[in-house]
Amino acid sequence: MSDTDGKKPLGLSGGARSGRVSQSFSRGRTKSVVVETKRKRVVVPKPAPQSAAAQNAEGGKREKSLPDAELERRLKALQNARAREVEDEAKRQQDEKDREEERNRRRAEAEAKEREEREREEALRAKEEEDARRLVEEEARRNAPKETPPSDPAAVEAAVAAGPASRGASKPLPQAPRRKTEEEDRGAKRATERDSERRSGKLTVSQALTGGEGGRTRSLAAMKRKQERARQKAMGGQQDREKIMRDVQLPETIVVSELANRMAERVADVVKALMRNGLMVTQNQVIDADTAELIIEDFGHRVQRVSDADVEDVIDTIDDKPEDMKPRPPVITIMGHVDHGKTSLLDRIRKANVVAGEAGGITQHIGAYQVTTESGAKLSFLDTPGHAAFTSMRARGANVTDIVVLVVAADDAVMPQTIEAINHAKAAKVPMIVAINKIDKYEANPNKVRTDLLQHEVVVEKMSGDVQDVEVSAVTGQGLPELLEAIALQAEILELKANPDRPAEGAVIEAQLDVGRGPVATVLVQKGTLRQGDIFVVGEQWGKVRAMENDRGERIKEAGPSVPVEVLGLNGTPEAGDVLNVVETEAQAREIAEYRHQASKDKRAAAGAATTLDQLLAKAKADKNVAELPIVMKADVQGSAEAIVQAVEKIGNDEVRVRVLHFGVGAITESDVTLAEASGAPVIGFNVRANAPARSAANQKGVEIRYYSVIYDLVDDIKAAASGLLGAEIRENFIGYAEIREVFKVSGVGNVAGCLVTEGVARRSAGVRLLRDNVVVHEGTLKTLKRFKDEVKEVQSGQECGMAFENYEDIRKGDVIEIFERESVERSLA
Repeated sequence: MSDTDGKKPLGLSGGARSGRVSQSFSRGRTKSVVVETKRKRVVVPKPAPQSAAAQNAEGGKREKSLPDAELERRLKALQNARAREVEDEAKRQQDEKDREEERNRRRAEAEAKEREEREREEALRAKEEEDARRLVEEEARRNAPKETPPSDPAAVEAAVAAGPASRGASKPLPQAPRRKTEEEDRGAKRATERDSERRSGKLTVSQALTGGEGGRTRSLAAMKRKQERARQKAMGGQQDREKIMRDVQLPETIVVSELANRMAERVADVVKALMRNGLMVTQNQVIDADTAELIIEDFGHRVQRVSDADVEDVIDTIDDKPEDMKPRPPVITIMGHVDHGKTSLLDRIRKANVVAGEAGGITQHIGAYQVTTESGAKLSFLDTPGHAAFTSMRARGANVTDIVVLVVAADDAVMPQTIEAINHAKAAKVPMIVAINKIDKYEANPNKVRTDLLQHEVVVEKMSGDVQDVEVSAVTGQGLPELLEAIALQAEILELKANPDRPAEGAVIEAQLDVGRGPVATVLVQKGTLRQGDIFVVGEQWGKVRAMENDRGERIKEAGPSVPVEVLGLNGTPEAGDVLNVVETEAQAREIAEYRHQASKDKRAAAGAATTLDQLLAKAKADKNVAELPIVMKADVQGSAEAIVQAVEKIGNDEVRVRVLHFGVGAITESDVTLAEASGAPVIGFNVRANAPARSAANQKGVEIRYYSVIYDLVDDIKAAASGLLGAEIRENFIGYAEIREVFKVSGVGNVAGCLVTEGVARRSAGVRLLRDNVVVHEGTLKTLKRFKDEVKEVQSGQECGMAFENYEDIRKGDVIEIFERESVERSLA
């Protein structure tokens, strides 16, 4: 039986043997293959003929030296080794064959990819030539419109060939017939290759990556751009547009995207420019002004450096022309003591019943109303629950009131809050009309009211003064026409005018957070006209007018000067007295609101936001124009109040004086705290205390309240505060000298000077100066003062000690240490 039969011969140990071999390919692929190997027959050479005796001796020796089992084992091991060699050789040859196949496959793929790229380039070049040929044909037709275009293809080709010469082109186009033949040959070649690839049914890696047989397809926009470039090239080249130079406003910090927007440049180009300058930033990160200035100059624009406060410059500060001014209704504020009939009087004028809607008949909110009199004149009234909002508005610079109507009950005369209302009206510098209410009562005494007003420098007309006074009754309506006539007369004297044809500006009278409508602000328009849809900024908030309602709850589209409206559409609740300004865009409004919020936050965080006496003195010292020390004072009785006022007003000289803004009798109220906040003054209480609302307001607004029970202590503190405006004198007293004999290096401490106190005494709490050749090289404090190994407070003259300076190491042998103490000598008024 032969070996080719696939069967192992019987009785032969050297026949064919099967096994499995693992083949390795590229990219980590392996394959298991079944192979057959033949064992080589071991041929033992025949020994040389020997004599019988020698053969017998050799056989006997071999039998004695190697047994048959050992000989068989060695023979089998030899056969196995040779079989492994054969297997390894077959595996090596197979691996070499696989590597060769992989190289051939990669080479074929590279050649196919290169061929495809070449074909694509040729196709694009042919497309460009075809486009250029068409352009030449069109230009030839335009240049010779009267000639009949040739219908013969040969004539067309001739005209195309003659086109560049007629236009004076520097680069003549290739001949059309030869190009057509090459295109046909390339098209036929590509068709043949595609057919062969389609018939083969194989998909190469390059085909899969390029998107199919035809390679990656170009987008329509890319083809249009290509054609446009070719057209511009054929028409004489592309004309570069002139770069627009812009003035870029640059704040202290700016976002990258905002910088690109202001320069009208692409954000990606700005980010690349920053990366070239070593800044790896994104479009949403913030960069400083110096870096942004470099980028702006790189792009060829001009820089305009502005500060953070310049963001408010977008608010129009229009100077109204006299011809644009038109008469406006006056704004009247009703003020007076509690329960003197302010709201009832206003109800009678409005012919409404507002008191019934207030809790307990007491006004809880600021009411803004507009009333039309019988003569057709319009009046805007503000009904305040006290004086807090009125004063806070004045503190924020929003003096919205034109006329103050001081309501005084004829049966109660002048009361503490009446005096406060008088002081507020005088501080706001607005005219006053006195309405003596409750004249219908039996115990009414209007002459007593007029007499009491004389004590507060309010002289009515019936007392030969210039302040109008009207006797009215909110119950019967007596005197109301005369009151409205007096208001109209005062408004006519003031000649109140405003420009309605400009962006609106107004003041917030009241603001609240409504559950259903969100933040709602009652705004009194002062200038311009506020319309629905306007974008505005008010204090630290901003918004867009979503809707407006008048005092009757009716929806309106616009509000002119002196018209109170409720505005909806804010992003937050503003404060009373905040000024509303209309801006152009939401971005401007948001930027201004963010700046104001940050400024307010910094102001609150700054140490010294509270109005204490010491801080007020420091502020007065910094500001050379401040020569007054304002105070608000409350006492238990009128005699004490007058005595304190007379005593403190005598304090001062040509440089400083004390000014009493307001004084009265009774507990310190929230109105006193608000007045002190508006004027930047402390509140002094003599034998009185502040009520709970006043304490809460003082804590929130940072107003200091000081209590006294001895008049001399009060006067001494006020005198000391006024003397503080003169500043203190600092004196130095030298207490000793020490000479450095040696310098030691101590771990954990640094350089330590071994000194001898030559004069006076050395104290650790004192200040020291280091003198080198009688020149001061350092001034500071001691870190340590030791006598031997013990820390001591002082060292006497003639003793040795160790000294180390705080944050200073440059000490040398021979230097002299000067020890001194400072004392502050206060200046005082005579």
